[in-house]
Amino acid sequence: MKSKIELNESLQKFIESSKWAFAKTMPDWPHEYIVRKNVDEHLFVQLVQYIRTNGYEGNFYKKKIAYLDNGELVYWTMGAPVEDTIIINRCRKEDSYEVRLQNHIMSEKAT
Repeated sequence: MKSKIELNESLQKFIESSKWAFAKTMPDWPHEYIVRKNVDEHLFVQLVQYIRTNGYEGNFYKKKIAYLDNGELVYWTMGAPVEDTIIINRCRKEDSYEVRLQNHIMSEKAT
């Protein structure tokens, strides 16, 4: 069961003020991302840790990763160790892997 977890004010401001890039390589699976080197390092690491600590386990194809719902968006990383994580992704809930799987709308480019 997914629980409602509120981000603290500094992390909420971080995600609201960060410039999220549209994932152009996957236009049929709309989502955005931020890159660690382009944002505040400390807040990036905090958000990665928050997703993994307060999120829920879900699938990305055969891989288990942590997802975090925040408002109408879902946040995730691909599960690399925190020190090796360079991207945080987000999408609308209706574009999440889980919903796309249930609705049989899967991207052929995703792995």
